[in-house]
Parts: sequence; C-alpha cells; structure tokens
Amino acid sequence: MLRFVLPILLSLASLWGAALPVKIPVLCYHRFGPEVADSMTIKTSAFGEQLAWLKQNGYTVIPLDTAMRHVKGERVALPAKPVVITVDDGHKSVYSEMAPLVKRYKVPVTLFIYPSAISNAKYAMNWEQLRELEQSKLFRVESHTYWHPNFKHEKKKLPAAEYDKFVDKQLAGAKKKLEEKMGHEVKYLAWVFGIYDDELEKKAAQSGYVAALTIDRAHASAGKKMTSQPRYMIVSKHDLKAFARMVDGTEDRMPPSKKEVVAY
Repeated sequence: MLRFVLPILLSLASLWGAALPVKIPVLCYHRFGPEVADSMTIKTSAFGEQLAWLKQNGYTVIPLDTAMRHVKGERVALPAKPVVITVDDGHKSVYSEMAPLVKRYKVPVTLFIYPSAISNAKYAMNWEQLRELEQSKLFRVESHTYWHPNFKHEKKKLPAAEYDKFVDKQLAGAKKKLEEKMGHEVKYLAWVFGIYDDELEKKAAQSGYVAALTIDRAHASAGKKMTSQPRYMIVSKHDLKAFARMVDGTEDRMPPSKKEVVAY
C-alpha cells in the first residue's frame, strides 16, 4: 500500500511546494566603489562576483514585495532558491557603481531612502536619479525614516510627548514625503542602525508600513514578526565564502554565540 501512496504524496508535495513557508535571505548593502574606502563600502567587482555566484548556484533575486507577501502568508509564486537585495541610505555609488551591474544581471533591488538627504547631501543621489532608477523597473524606493536618527539617543533626551511626535515624523512623515516624490505607495521600512523595539514596531504598523526590516542576520520567515523581519548586512570584510554562508542559511543555523555580529 505504501508504495502506491508514497508517489502520490510526493507528487502533491511538489505541486504544493510553492505554498509552503520558505525562509528567504534578504541582503543589505550600503555603498559601492572601485576600492574599499571604509567598512561599509563593497568593491564593485566583489558585488559583481556575488551576483555571478547567485546565478551560478541557482538563486533567483526576487522583489522584496514578493518575499514579504510570502512570509506574511499570501500565496505567491516563488523560485526554488529565492534571495532579496536591498540597499540603505541612497548613496551616489548606487547610481554610478551598482546600477550598471543590476541592469546587466536584471535583478530587482529595493532602495531604503531617507528623504532629507536626497538632492541635499553631497554623498546622496538626487530625486531625478532615483526616478531614473525606478524607470528601469529594477529598482524600488522604500523608507529608511526621514533623516536617519538614532532612536535610542532621541528617546533618552526627549520628553515622552516630544519623542512620540519625533517618531511620527520619522516614520509617517518619511512615508508621506517619499510617496509625494516617487508617485507610488511606500510599504516597507528599514530600521536605522538596526534599532527597533515594541513601541517603534507598533508605530510602524500604525504609520501604514506592511513590514519593517532589521539587520538581525537571519532569513526572513513566517515565524518572525512583519515589523522586524531580518536581513544580512554585507560589509567590506565579507568574502565570497561568508556571502555564501548568509545566502545558503549556514550562518543562520549557527548557535547564537558563534554567529557574526555586524553593526553600523
């Protein structure tokens, strides 16, 4: 009997596989350059090697929105080995260094932007460049608060009522500004410095964000709250072996005492 039932079960598992919860690695970058200027800068050539490795090893880069809809429980089609690419802050090197590789490999990228810097800070892109990147259909702008604050510091120095207003400006204010400038709904937030707590998570949901992402170094999954889905922050010291451990989940399965800690 078992020999007849088993093939049927395997066949059903294959058909339903896309609906089963899948853990998805979400990668976080900041800056790119021909040389490593600081710990947060990834050599452009190294990023190219990472994209090549993903392709050679059967991974498919999917939009953040698809990944978050999946972990939220929606039925969405997923490739066998999905991965997500995100970039924080909006540095000019995204436009000059990263974008040509993204277009060559045709992979979707989410840009977490804090609007106070755009068209203002020397290191940042301008609104025209962001719109041009989105017109390629490969980039999508989402929120990284209004001006990249340290919530821990602000909470210590501001009275409770003032802090509450401050958080509203950083979360709801950033969402509104980005939607005005980019002309589309902003659904996702990346926590600045990886700082979040229950109060901030509640505020993010109240501000209309569907999900918020951390830098807690684990795969995004249905077992985690939507307001604190993890990412792997990639810095200059990470070689291709370290990159592979993030993507294939080897790092995620390590005991907490042995997992790498990477911070701003």
